[in-house]
Amino acid sequence: MRALIVGWSSPLHGEATAGDVLAMDVVVRRLRRERIANDTAWSEVMCPPGGLRLEYADPAAYTHLVFVCGPASGEPVGEILRRFAHCRRVAVDVSVVDHADPVVAMFDSVVARDSPGSLARRDLSAQISSGSRPVVGVYLTAGQQEYGSRRGHDDVVSTLTAWLGGLDAALIPLETRLDPRDWRLPTGPEHVASVIDRLDAVVTMRMHGLVLALHEGVPALAVDPVHGGGKVSAQASAWDWPAVLSTGTLRPGELDRWWRWCLSDAGSAAAQARSGDRPDEGMLDELVHALRS
Repeated sequence: MRALIVGWSSPLHGEATAGDVLAMDVVVRRLRRERIANDTAWSEVMCPPGGLRLEYADPAAYTHLVFVCGPASGEPVGEILRRFAHCRRVAVDVSVVDHADPVVAMFDSVVARDSPGSLARRDLSAQISSGSRPVVGVYLTAGQQEYGSRRGHDDVVSTLTAWLGGLDAALIPLETRLDPRDWRLPTGPEHVASVIDRLDAVVTMRMHGLVLALHEGVPALAVDPVHGGGKVSAQASAWDWPAVLSTGTLRPGELDRWWRWCLSDAGSAAAQARSGDRPDEGMLDELVHALRS
């Protein structure tokens, strides 16, 4: 006996949900405990290094096909079931929308999490704790046209995007831009601060991403996208903050080094030491003087 485990995303050649992957992991662990040989097939998008792509899986190598999670419905599912027609085909942790669906009839056995006329069962994804990862806010920008020919934004965004994709962290794209008309954007600065306060770190090309992170005591890995240095570098200097890279020093090795530092006790302590710091009154004094002159 050898089973091929396929998740909902696999026949669709696309992305997967966290629930898909967790449910598949639950099935793999149980089959291993039962000493049932198995492989897991993935879509092109989700296939890990060295993993098995579904289109390369040899049907003749398997006696059973286990379809995990998602609805037991749709032509992509029917296509894979026909490809593995000689296998015993079992669906588990699936939603049966319609018992009369011809795809449902193609399975030899269906273990549903929910189906018409039956009590719902808890989804398998809840059986595994995926573990804690750093939660990191990311502020990117392709704007700041005022810097003209000194702009290195496109290259910096490209480098950061590639680097961020390799991090083992929960990355949250953030905006300092406010818009009360759009729920996806913060309504006021207090909402920006509330989000930052709950993060483990910030990666930012934006000056205010750096300033607000340090004010909340959150380590920030800042990247100045302006050739020769712009306002990000200036603020890093004003706050005496070391974790800032320029277009000339932006390399994966340097990003990795400051990333580790930001998530270390030393980085956390350095950010906490700046927590609540206020700008000096100098600029405001000068403003008042200018107004009264």
